Amino acid sequence: MNNIANIPDRGTKKRLVIIGGGFAGLELAKKIDKKLYQVVLIDKNNYYQFQPLFYQVATGGLEPSSISYPHRKNFQKNKNFHFRMCEAQNVDPEKKVVQTNIGDITYDYLVISTGCDTNYFGNDSLKESTFALKSVSESLLLRNRILLSFEEALSTDNEEELKEILSFTIVGGGATGVELAGALADMKKSILPKDYPEIDFTKMEIHLVDASPRLLFAMSEQASEKAAETLKNRGVIIHQDISVKSYDKPFVELSDGTNIRTRNVLWVAGVKPNSLKGLAETAYNRGRLVVNEYNQVQGYDNIFAIGDTSLLISDKSPKGHPQVAQVALQMAKRLAKNLNNTTNSNNWEKFTYVDKGSLATIGRNAAVADLGKFRFGGWFAWWLWLWVHILSIVGMRNKVSVFIDWVWSYLNYDVSLRLFIKPKFNKMYKEEL
Repeated sequence: MNNIANIPDRGTKKRLVIIGGGFAGLELAKKIDKKLYQVVLIDKNNYYQFQPLFYQVATGGLEPSSISYPHRKNFQKNKNFHFRMCEAQNVDPEKKVVQTNIGDITYDYLVISTGCDTNYFGNDSLKESTFALKSVSESLLLRNRILLSFEEALSTDNEEELKEILSFTIVGGGATGVELAGALADMKKSILPKDYPEIDFTKMEIHLVDASPRLLFAMSEQASEKAAETLKNRGVIIHQDISVKSYDKPFVELSDGTNIRTRNVLWVAGVKPNSLKGLAETAYNRGRLVVNEYNQVQGYDNIFAIGDTSLLISDKSPKGHPQVAQVALQMAKRLAKNLNNTTNSNNWEKFTYVDKGSLATIGRNAAVADLGKFRFGGWFAWWLWLWVHILSIVGMRNKVSVFIDWVWSYLNYDVSLRLFIKPKFNKMYKEEL
């Protein structure tokens, strides 16, 4: 295999290589001036994924294509943009080279926006026995598991086995855990009894296990209390300030000694940054890349990090910024403006995060909002959450598709995407690109 990746010659332009096409990487690729730079975006997937709505794919509320968008379609009219579907394996800062599984890619400027993956907090056995929710493919796998549970429930007359099948344990009380619990509670009440009239859904249990003192710990106490109250009213069993010790199928053991019998453990408890080999150890802190106020990685002038994988420590953020979409987007926009200002890098502006607030939905007609000094929940917060997410989705077709699906679901108390899709095995899936 040729050791040099096949990328068109950059000519007189500087080459900017972006690793990762999530919130930060995609926003930077959009905002950077293609007249000044040849942009090369590399990602292991050939599409962008809208992470906040993974749980809706998992619960049959949305199609995977509604929250995904091809990278190449985003930049069809940009001659100086090139996308390569590959995996970055190593960085050689001295040679200014990114080593990938399709060959080496040279750069003048490198931006690392590799995001985060699921954190199992050292218990690697949980990776094989639980279901994560960090990609479209994992969302589909979880959807299959959820739907398969109800198919299995129809085939047993053993009460203990039925309890095991109809029990869902969600680990993690952040936004994803709360939204997933709310969606399952909605399904239990208004959707599943119509699909499976033979099943007694009073036996279905939804457990939410959270190691933090309160749900939605990153939001206000008012939001936490409202979320907990709403979920309890919808039948969700909350295990607060309690962690998971182990999962030895079919029993989840909690730190307070409780054992939950279940086949369905949905792990959304935390995140860890996706690291990249080749940089000095001093560039890392708790797995994240330490950056200055211009998002330059510590020790490097031409390597930057933005989004979840970056760590910017300041007086205002002594532990770094929260790993949320707004931080990633704002970092990308500031870095693009600075890089576009090629006349004088001394005039670059420092990154300052502006907190625009937080939203989390808890199910139909229920959400919580922290917007500056305003804290509220209920129906209005829910509609605000819907509106913000529709505007944030990439692609007009996707915006319309999601809007139609949500309106249909709201009016009919139903969704029509409960398809169990299991790909047929083919050796093609194991072949490397």
